[in-house]
Amino acid sequence: MELWDLYDKNRKKTDRVQIRGKQIPEGYYHIVVHVWIRNSKGLYLISQRSASREKDPLIWETVGGSVLKGEDSLTGALREVFEEVGIKLNPNKGTIIKSMLRENYRDIVDVWLFHYDGDVDINNATTDEVAQSKWMRKEEIKKMLEEGIFQDNLRYLFDTYGL
Repeated sequence: MELWDLYDKNRKKTDRVQIRGKQIPEGYYHIVVHVWIRNSKGLYLISQRSASREKDPLIWETVGGSVLKGEDSLTGALREVFEEVGIKLNPNKGTIIKSMLRENYRDIVDVWLFHYDGDVDINNATTDEVAQSKWMRKEEIKKMLEEGIFQDNLRYLFDTYGL
């Protein structure tokens, strides 16, 4: 059972805890992280959701997920990256470049950007959420988005948020 801390719209932590899969009460939000990883060549690491995923199987995206009870955003981001693609990122190499409240999902999304030039081997991942990963140029990701094979809610990559 996955538990989340709940926050108010001003990101003040409340004393409420949420069970994943249950409806989040109105006026409460949980924290979600989107973790963009860029290397020195300006390429972004993207991952393809495994075929067994209930929602959006085989769609490409960036690493991300919900921050668990007791975690802060950075800890959640580092955990999600290790779970999904098997990379241990340096916490000093990441920055939140955008934070947004999404009423429709009842979440607060922290968009992280990390610099990483190491190897990627999803065999080191601790979950089977990802089928494969690869490094791509921003223009290639935009083409995938237009083709409908990249997660549409990540369209903000093409805004001016330092990505």
